[in-house]
Amino acid sequence: MAKRSVPDVLRRPLVVAPMAGGPSTPELVIAAAGAGALGFLAAGYKTPAAMAAEIAAVRAATAEPFGVNVFVPGAPATDARALAGYLGSLAADAWSVGAPLGQPAWDDDDFDGKIAVLLADPPPMVSFTFGCPPATLISALSGAGCLVAVTVTDPGEAAIAAAAGAGALCVQGLEAGAHRGTFASDGAAEHGHGLISLIGEIAAVTALPQIAAGAIMDPDQVAAALAAGAVAVQCGTAFLRCPESGAHPLYKSALVDPRYTATTLTRAFSGRWARGLVNGFIRDHADAPAAYPEINNATRPLRAAAAAGGDTERMSLWAGQGYRAARDRPAAEIIEWLCPRTRLPPACDLLPVMQSRLPPQMVPFCPARTRPASPRRRYRVPLGTLWEPLRAHVTPDGI
Repeated sequence: MAKRSVPDVLRRPLVVAPMAGGPSTPELVIAAAGAGALGFLAAGYKTPAAMAAEIAAVRAATAEPFGVNVFVPGAPATDARALAGYLGSLAADAWSVGAPLGQPAWDDDDFDGKIAVLLADPPPMVSFTFGCPPATLISALSGAGCLVAVTVTDPGEAAIAAAAGAGALCVQGLEAGAHRGTFASDGAAEHGHGLISLIGEIAAVTALPQIAAGAIMDPDQVAAALAAGAVAVQCGTAFLRCPESGAHPLYKSALVDPRYTATTLTRAFSGRWARGLVNGFIRDHADAPAAYPEINNATRPLRAAAAAGGDTERMSLWAGQGYRAARDRPAAEIIEWLCPRTRLPPACDLLPVMQSRLPPQMVPFCPARTRPASPRRRYRVPLGTLWEPLRAHVTPDGI
């Protein structure tokens, strides 16, 4: 079977991000597919059977491409004393919501079971977060017909993913909501890269196509990421309030609640850096150690009880910067707003038209290419000279 590539799965340069813990639903993925975007199911925290059921639900509703995101398991926490001390500091919160803490156990999120399901019934795209899987696994999924992407947060991680055989990168800037996709969970919060600069830094180490993620909330930000060299953008926070999102109603309301005025990176809820709305729990527990998934498992009953009791001060309200722009509109409307069909097609598709209409002396500066030009390259052709011959070729669906 021929390997899948990015153009095989993208009709618009927009991906609806996998959001584990409830927001990502089959309905959201189906709505994205119907609007020409690529939606992702989030396998994190689900059993292999539950993941398989969601895949089946999407396949039953659409023949369009979609993806499944899987968490790569990390190592168990190494500082048992720090973990125990932190869990002790949560006693008052647990008492307040009337729920005991869960067991602070390490687990691999049933990684092998999920991979077995994906190999048996391969979706068009599979992405990995929290690490890079072995090259043999990437090769097996690619051979089964999946485009394999790896979430990366710096050039070093990108180089590792490229060497392992990934077909694409999900490039996550520091602005992004929810968990940082770093390969290690014990780094400092401030050690990160802004999205636009990160796109260029990663392009310097690998030519793999980049899907840009990081608080992309409006059409101008979409355009900026594409102009920086990304082939597509991945948006999550922008879809949290839409009706197809499975986010808790209190979570959706908090995104527009004037009490919540900022986001920050925290390990308070899960033991791994994640960006969320600043609430009482985050302020009270700024000293959380690196211990994922142990702390995540321990706080799960507390978070569930807080949601059931209407206590948003003890809920994990993951959100990227710019969260106020999240709209309570159907996913299809948000997709059309972020990435309207009325746009110029990629430069590589326009070049033949350019060459056929330009004066001969200009053609050498606009050579035919099999892939888009580097964002650093500039052709010495007046913009007006290029645009006028193309005007007749631009339609609501491109050329």
